[in-house]
Amino acid sequence: MAQIPASSDRKISPDTEIWYGLKYAISASSGFQRWQLERDAQLQGLRLEQQVQRYLRETLETLAY
Repeated sequence: MAQIPASSDRKISPDTEIWYGLKYAISASSGFQRWQLERDAQLQGLRLEQQVQRYLRETLETLAY
């Protein structure tokens, strides 16, 4: 039977680990969830990573005004 490597055995860069943590923290936030509900049809077929990127882009654009 094949063994599944422990997380410490995987070669993931620190930046990738940080992005995964941020992505899941953002997706659990109430602001992100509300944003998803408002754009349900627009987000069909997008991966979580793509949704988080779009959310961050829109949020930063709003803050830039």
